[in-house]
Amino acid sequence: MEEILNFLKSLEANNNREWFEQNRNLYLKTKEQFLRITELLINEIRSFDRQIPYLNPKGCMFRIFRDVRFSKDKRPYKTNYGSYITKGGRKGGNPGYYLHIQPGGCFLGGGIYMPPPEKLKAIRQHIFDNTAEFIEILEADSFKKNFTLYAEDKLKTAPKGFPKDFEHIELLRYKSYSPLMNFSELKLSESNIIDFIVTKFRLMVPFNEFLYEAIETVAED
Repeated sequence: MEEILNFLKSLEANNNREWFEQNRNLYLKTKEQFLRITELLINEIRSFDRQIPYLNPKGCMFRIFRDVRFSKDKRPYKTNYGSYITKGGRKGGNPGYYLHIQPGGCFLGGGIYMPPPEKLKAIRQHIFDNTAEFIEILEADSFKKNFTLYAEDKLKTAPKGFPKDFEHIELLRYKSYSPLMNFSELKLSESNIIDFIVTKFRLMVPFNEFLYEAIETVAED
């Protein structure tokens, strides 16, 4: 993965179309490397998560090209590679596993990021109805020492439809239910990097299964 990281570092310093076209071969080479990594992770995850079918890696990997139409930031390219491995691919809207490689910002993620309103409400309701089970998942030593929940977009008050005096209202204020774990880019040069990623993803399974139980009620409705 070092070659991928080095390409992204160079892109970060030269985020313009002229440089990108001059180095398109390196982009295509590192993109294929990341797709192979994604495919390897898909196969590993399928061994312990029954929800994950065979997936085309291209359907999991995010494009490097930025949509700048409505952004003040006109840099044309992202400076990261990321793949979201979940049923239906990156657009499936299901609980999954996310690998993000970026200079100075590598991390692993899981769960669901910014689910649509009906799924978000179902997740909150499932937590409200099964609070002890959810807390047990969050407080498990293996989970707690590795992950934190994404909280940058967290509500400041109780979500609509839930009592403000609910003892664990904090658990309902998230807009995303996504465990995150940062790791050093130095880790990418280690020979066991895939085993490291797979081991951490495996720890997310109970969390993702809980979310699946929640959103399945949406599908049934």
